[in-house]
Amino acid sequence: MAPKARLAAYKVCWAAGCFDSDILAAFDAAVADGADVVSLSVGGVVLPYYLDAIAVGAFSAAEKGVFVSASAGNGGPGGLSVTNVAPWVTTVGAGSMDRSFPADVKLGNGRVLPGVSLYGGGPGLANGRMYPLIYAGSNAGDGYSSSLCLEGSLSADSAKGKIVVCDRGVNSRAAKGEAVRKVGAIGMVLANGVFDGEGLIADCHVLPATAVGAAGGRDPQVRRRGEGPDGDDPLRGTQLGVRPAPVVASFSARGPSPQSPDILKPDVIAPGLNILAAWPDNVGPAGIPSDRRRTEFNILSGTSMACPHVSGLAALLKAAHPDWSPAAIRSALMTTAYTRDNQGRRRWRTSRRGIRRTRSASARATWTPGGRWTRGWSTTYRRRTL
Repeated sequence: MAPKARLAAYKVCWAAGCFDSDILAAFDAAVADGADVVSLSVGGVVLPYYLDAIAVGAFSAAEKGVFVSASAGNGGPGGLSVTNVAPWVTTVGAGSMDRSFPADVKLGNGRVLPGVSLYGGGPGLANGRMYPLIYAGSNAGDGYSSSLCLEGSLSADSAKGKIVVCDRGVNSRAAKGEAVRKVGAIGMVLANGVFDGEGLIADCHVLPATAVGAAGGRDPQVRRRGEGPDGDDPLRGTQLGVRPAPVVASFSARGPSPQSPDILKPDVIAPGLNILAAWPDNVGPAGIPSDRRRTEFNILSGTSMACPHVSGLAALLKAAHPDWSPAAIRSALMTTAYTRDNQGRRRWRTSRRGIRRTRSASARATWTPGGRWTRGWSTTYRRRTL
């Protein structure tokens, strides 16, 4: 987002969490090192500003002219779920792009369930061939645990050689795939719950797998007890020009601010769904110990992915206008952002999206600050990647 920007990394998160002392120390170090922008893809529960380490550290940084952007959280789509809500912080939600990774499920009755997947690290399912499909929560399993495909809850007798349908929740999506693979299944369909709706997140599973929306996952042909109809799971690569786009990601936290409802939050959204990102070479793309594949890049989703986009735009504006305050930069981003998708439709209500989808060229080229915006000025935290 900001070519030739110089980066400095400050460690604030450990295996046990992200602690107040480390967050405050990182803010102090960044200010002392002369940083222009601080990007913070962590967060926790909403607290009074004076008890919130991120709010306190960001206030001190903003006083020194440092722009602070922070992820809004992945607690959506319910209202009042947004975090990092201090008025002097630019709070960033996640939106989609016009790119998808389709992997639809075709049932034996001819119905097609739209899905997405990133699987590509081994043998797949033959296109056009139908495979037996079974719901993991059938009588053959142990009920609730098996419906979620928890470790050790599935029966090899009922799952071997079949595509298993699992419900989202409790354990990670990748862990569900591993549990299914261990009992000899050849594929997985991961069904959203009602709360998750139709928002889909593509994952690099350890076996052929696809994620489908709540409506498809609750199709009677998929959910009936015992063995269901045949189905197949064709992976169709990358699709560009998806419409509508952008839309607010289903997981992206919504406003208004639970701490100060009269202040609109999130401030903006940025690309945060299925984002190409650097990846450590000692961890498999599924992020679980059993995944022995190695790659330098991965596709990730979360407001943690959206926040750095806005940080990069802020760096561009700071380079073009070194005299602009953090509030002026935030105002430029908000007042020049898109309010319509690629079909020309207005997709966001104020209380849901905060403000708008960012764009860099307009913010940098057309906006002139008025200089009168005065308003833009041990908790457990966690990373913000889904």
